[in-house]
Amino acid sequence: MEPTALSPFTAWENFYVIVGSSAAALTGLQFVVIVLGAEARSTRAPETVGAFGTPTVVHFCAVLLIAAILSVPWRGVSSAGLALSASGVAGIVYMLIVVRRTRGQKGYAPVLEDWLWHCAFPLIAYVALLAAALVLRRDPPRSLLVIGVSALLLLFIGIHNAWDAVTYIAAQHAQRPERPPEGR
Repeated sequence: MEPTALSPFTAWENFYVIVGSSAAALTGLQFVVIVLGAEARSTRAPETVGAFGTPTVVHFCAVLLIAAILSVPWRGVSSAGLALSASGVAGIVYMLIVVRRTRGQKGYAPVLEDWLWHCAFPLIAYVALLAAALVLRRDPPRSLLVIGVSALLLLFIGIHNAWDAVTYIAAQHAQRPERPPEGR
């Protein structure tokens, strides 16, 4: 692509500024959720956080990465496709690790909704990202639409899962009996 030619990514610039900024802010909020969860229940197993908390941060960071990749002034569409393909493959591999962690942890018994939101939907988003990245050079308009939908799906998954974690922590905290202050 000529440096003076209009990039197909230009039309998506505002979208990725908004989505990327949201992902960055929500990543910080998820750290707060994890800290509050650790404070509210110090007996929570680290493997439970690895199965349910850490993936939320990874999904937010993946959205931030997608936004960054598509904001780079690439010389050609194929370079962006390669970077997005690598991100899709990394996401798929990571989701296989998350499934293994979810099955192996003993701190919480996941229900169908958990399997969908923490495993199936993110896997679908990363597979769609990879597929769109692989055909980006041949069909930029449709591919960019699928990449945008994948980024939004990961963002919404992260929001759902963060909210799910907050409500779970709040419910667990409400069920915990109050302890008298230390020193009494």
